[in-house]
Amino acid sequence: MKYPIGIQSFDRIIEDGFVYVDKTDMLYSLVKEGSIYFLSRPRRFGKSLLLSTLKNYFLGRKELFKGLKMETLEKDWKVYPVFHIDFNGGNFTQKGVLQRWIDGYVSSWEREMGIEADKSLPTGLRFIELLKTAYEKSGLRAVVLVDEYDKPILDVLDYDKDLEEEHRNILKGFYSTFKGADEYLQFVFLTGVTKFSQVSVFSGFNQPKDISMHAKYETLCGISQEELDENFREPMEKMAEAYKCSYEEMKNRLKLQYDGYHFSKQMTDVYNPFSLLNAFDAGEINDYWFKSGTPTYLIRLLTHSDENMNEITGKYYSPEEFIDYKANVEQPLPMIYQSGYLTIKEFDMEEMTFLLDFPNNEVKRGFLTMVASSYFGDKMETASWIRKAVSQLKKGELDDFRTGMTSFLASIPYTMRRKENEREKERYFHYTFYLIMRLISVYTVYTEKVQSHGRVDCIVETPDYVYIFEFKLDGTADEALRQIEEKGYAREYESDNRKLYKIGAVFSSETGTIEEWIVG
Repeated sequence: MKYPIGIQSFDRIIEDGFVYVDKTDMLYSLVKEGSIYFLSRPRRFGKSLLLSTLKNYFLGRKELFKGLKMETLEKDWKVYPVFHIDFNGGNFTQKGVLQRWIDGYVSSWEREMGIEADKSLPTGLRFIELLKTAYEKSGLRAVVLVDEYDKPILDVLDYDKDLEEEHRNILKGFYSTFKGADEYLQFVFLTGVTKFSQVSVFSGFNQPKDISMHAKYETLCGISQEELDENFREPMEKMAEAYKCSYEEMKNRLKLQYDGYHFSKQMTDVYNPFSLLNAFDAGEINDYWFKSGTPTYLIRLLTHSDENMNEITGKYYSPEEFIDYKANVEQPLPMIYQSGYLTIKEFDMEEMTFLLDFPNNEVKRGFLTMVASSYFGDKMETASWIRKAVSQLKKGELDDFRTGMTSFLASIPYTMRRKENEREKERYFHYTFYLIMRLISVYTVYTEKVQSHGRVDCIVETPDYVYIFEFKLDGTADEALRQIEEKGYAREYESDNRKLYKIGAVFSSETGTIEEWIVG
């Protein structure tokens, strides 16, 4: 089986015999039911392949769709004029690059059509002329496909305010031409990571239908459980052999690592396609998607924000709170969600609200490690200490775990942990333990109990041990241990064969580390 890693061209995938998950029936209904669409999905989720498939369909390349669902659905196979704009490859951090990029596309199309262009005219007007000429020559209205429409903004987001504004205006001016060219347009499809609605680059242009949370198209990009079982049984069996586990256990491991995305109220599971194909190709579970690109703009946004990750995750939100980007660095949630680092985990039908959390272990580990490194200080070896800590918990080496955690906390720069008032001390305490315990949870079974002021309660389960932790801010360890008894957390483990530890620990806001520790 050949995996199309990094190949976003539909014709190349088909002609060279790469594996292709057939979604052409969804494309057919898109094309027949509407004319202007917008789709937001995280990076490397197959948006470029989707546009390439649409492009080949509109170019009437019937032979490429042989054996696919589209072959039985489409009867006419007309050849439309197609204008495909891809912002993927550009680096838009330099002034003037975006304008040259768009001008380059328009000039090249003018040459292809033999148009004598008036270079003094705005690019948008020249593009309208192109669409009109294409319509007159072919007798068919034009198709416009725009890939990663928002990349020129993301590249400079919260990095260069003037250039960000300039890019918005250039894109706004260009997209507004679609309104003036409505009579020459058959179909328009734009993809991107984010939807900049409030400061819309789409104003002045017929608003595209946003299908990002449409139940019918939730698996348009990515791989569903059904598609995984149908298309990839062989590589999963090979991996099960290599990992010396059963086929079902292998499926479960892949699910925990790469599944968990939901893009509508229907809550259909969607796997990250980039990570899945890389795992099959290498025969190994690894953090492929996360390692393929660091979202620097998110770290920039988070450093501005008043909110910590523990105040963002595991909460219910109404759709407008996480769908519409408000261009406000104090509100990082929409960017975190749309970039794929959080996803919908539950839908409350009565309240019409959505629970947001990390989709899977790959994202949780990668994102929290990145946030923790930024929060605790770049020089700290957060990831390697976490791996060591997990190993100690799995072996029951509680003294070593305590020593490691104490020295980790002590190595956090004093400037980081110096907090003036009680509320800030409490926030620092909660966030520190949230990051540590959520990172540990990637490798263990973890239950976060209700946190009250100045306390963090959690249970960590490994194959041989169960640990009930009560971390307290500036109290006593006896008190913490007593609270474990009062809460009755140990009761559900009375008939469990694993060894149970109850740990009462005190975190000092003065020293910034573990002051007292009792094991019951």
